[in-house]
Amino acid sequence: QVQLVETGGGLVQAGGSLRLSCEASRRTLSSYNMGWFRQAPGKEREFVASIARSSMNIYYADSVKGRFTISRDKAMNTVSLQMNSLKPEDTAVYYCAATAQYMTVIADRYDCWGQGIQVTVSS
Repeated sequence: QVQLVETGGGLVQAGGSLRLSCEASRRTLSSYNMGWFRQAPGKEREFVASIARSSMNIYYADSVKGRFTISRDKAMNTVSLQMNSLKPEDTAVYYCAATAQYMTVIADRYDCWGQGIQVTVSS
């Protein structure tokens, strides 16, 4: 199990941008398929984006496609989520997750989770 930490959240106006980063302590992320999920108050956790170990296979939720970009850094230490054209509907706690199994968009298939980081988009 890998320990994950998210950074980069905050408050922005609608139409603005934020960049979230996820890093593992004591281990590299190169061995894991990675995903970003989010959970708004009173709602279930939902899939946002995922990226394979190779970085060649990437999936996005329809609600964020064209606005969000998931990527790995060159050192394979960090997985980022660039969020552009943010909307109030994007307001949620965002979670980074890792799985040593096959790549998936299903939250229950992920083994390790970060603590979550708040993203708030004002109208």
